[in-house]
Amino acid sequence: MQHLLDELIHHLSEAHRQAARVLEAERHVAVRMAQIIHAMPDQQPDLGAFDGLMEHSQAIGKNIVAYLNNIADLQDSMAEHLAAVMKELDGASEE
Repeated sequence: MQHLLDELIHHLSEAHRQAARVLEAERHVAVRMAQIIHAMPDQQPDLGAFDGLMEHSQAIGKNIVAYLNNIADLQDSMAEHLAAVMKELDGASEE
C-alpha cells in the first residue's frame, strides 16, 4: 500500500511540476506584455486610433486574468490532491 501511495505522490508531484512550468511560461508572457505597455508613450500612442488601444488593453487584461485563474486552478488542484493523499496516509496509518 505504501508503494502505491509513493507512486501516486510521485505522479502528482510530476503533474504539478509540469503545470507550474506552463504557468511560468504564461507569467513570462504577461510580464513581457506589461513591459511593452510600460514602454509605450503616455500621450497619443499610435495604435490605430482609440479602437486599437482598447483592443490591445483588453487583450492584456484577458491574459492577466487567465494567468491568475490558472494559478488559482493549480492551487485548487494541489489542495485536492494533497487532501486525498493525506486521507490515504491517515487510513494507512490506522491499519
